[in-house]
Amino acid sequence: MEDKKKTVLLRALICGLTLAAIFYVTSFASTANSVRSDCVRLHILANSDSDKDQSLKLKVRDVLLKSGEELFSGSVSPDDVKQELEKSKEKLISAAEKVILDEGFEYGVDIYFIEEYFTTRSYGEYTLPAGRYKAVKVVIGEGKGHNWWCVMFPPLCLPGFCETEKEVYLTENGSELIEENPKLEPRFKIVEWFEKLYEKIG
Repeated sequence: MEDKKKTVLLRALICGLTLAAIFYVTSFASTANSVRSDCVRLHILANSDSDKDQSLKLKVRDVLLKSGEELFSGSVSPDDVKQELEKSKEKLISAAEKVILDEGFEYGVDIYFIEEYFTTRSYGEYTLPAGRYKAVKVVIGEGKGHNWWCVMFPPLCLPGFCETEKEVYLTENGSELIEENPKLEPRFKIVEWFEKLYEKIG
């Protein structure tokens, strides 16, 4: 009889821990999904891997991030971002082309608004969970060089981005999530594992 009680208690403990773990992960996954919905990533492909082309890529990055900051100016909701970007596509292309010409190159620039999978990535003190995000994809010239990724909305990659601005763009839970250290927060890895699996079977 005593053994049966121990078995029942053990099973109850296992069930309780399992339910707690499921809640722990699903709650995080829900917040991660909210972050993905609220962000627009920036993905730039350089013409080639030469030092000059890679340096040019960073200059294009800077002007596009600055253009994005002016475009959104903290008053655009996540739902309006794609519409604002599409309306301003030619302006963004012109800004990128001007930098390219000023640097002495004649590369063309293509900009696409897509959904794209990103792994877990840290930008300074902020970390974004893995998954599919709305993205501005910029291809310079032949687009055969190394990628560069960041966040266009909210402008997390701009040096002047501050704590109070983050809370304007993201929910409270989302704001807290992106400040987590992925090395100390195993849920980032769990979410990334599921998102990679979804990408493969999707």
